[in-house]
Amino acid sequence: MTFSLKKIAALRRMAMVLAIAVSSIVWLASATSAQAAINVLACEPEWAALVGEIAGDKVNVTSATTAAQDPHHIEARPSLIARARNADLLVCSGSDLESGWLPPLLSQSGNRRIQPGGPGYVEASQWVTRLEIPTVIDRAQGDIHPGGNPHVHTDPRNIARVATALIEALARVDAPNAETYRSRGKAFLERWRDATQRWEQQAAPLKGMRIVVHHKEWTYLIAWLGMKEVGSLEPKPGVQPTPTHLAELVARMKSEPAKAIVYGSYNDPAAARFLAQRTGIAAVQLPYTVGGSERAKDLFGLFDDTIERLLGAANAAPAKP
Repeated sequence: MTFSLKKIAALRRMAMVLAIAVSSIVWLASATSAQAAINVLACEPEWAALVGEIAGDKVNVTSATTAAQDPHHIEARPSLIARARNADLLVCSGSDLESGWLPPLLSQSGNRRIQPGGPGYVEASQWVTRLEIPTVIDRAQGDIHPGGNPHVHTDPRNIARVATALIEALARVDAPNAETYRSRGKAFLERWRDATQRWEQQAAPLKGMRIVVHHKEWTYLIAWLGMKEVGSLEPKPGVQPTPTHLAELVARMKSEPAKAIVYGSYNDPAAARFLAQRTGIAAVQLPYTVGGSERAKDLFGLFDDTIERLLGAANAAPAKP
């Protein structure tokens, strides 16, 4: 069987085209693999937002909870288990905040990477100085956290400390992009430092401000700004407000009034409004976490809005009950 010169030339061209096509496919597959984002599951919106600041489009990040949900109590649904199963990194507040739902979630996920002590497990509260660590563990005292108060993100200085740990955790589970995480993380920490200084200057008038809280989620915010907690709508941590306890608060506020009654985006506002109506003290809803208000779309907006709302309450004249 013989081939003409034209046929031979045509076959060579076809072979060259095929070789280029194969090379392109191999290159595209390699590029796609190199650029594939890792999966990060955050227990709360604040940590999802922090991961996004550090990692950008290098990760697919989702939050197990929203600002409208109490992070103490959620259901580990099949969709959430699937996300945990596919996660390369898990970041949670810790200190037993998620003790009611995270252990079964981790167990059912079967994902070794994100188990406590694993390379993809980050517990935010381990990287900060925890407050309200109980000396006696007695469940009769309410929802007591043995490891201390877990709501560490309400102090922006803690956000910076956790960011430093997250930078290295991301670099550990995604070594090819380690320098990107460190570079972006450094830039974020610089912007965060400047913002924290600005918030501290703006919030100077809040020092000594007396507030009633709904739950103990504001402990770190209060310590940071030098405010004073003078009452809680919950008779014990995690115990819903009762008529008897609210009546006691009304009597106390008449002789030792607070400046504001503070509650979060996921708290039922009924108790705060009840106390406000009977004392003339302003009830102030704070966003608590990212997504907790229209302005709190990211971590910077979260603290911008929080400071502004507290200052508004501090400057407002008391209403008549």
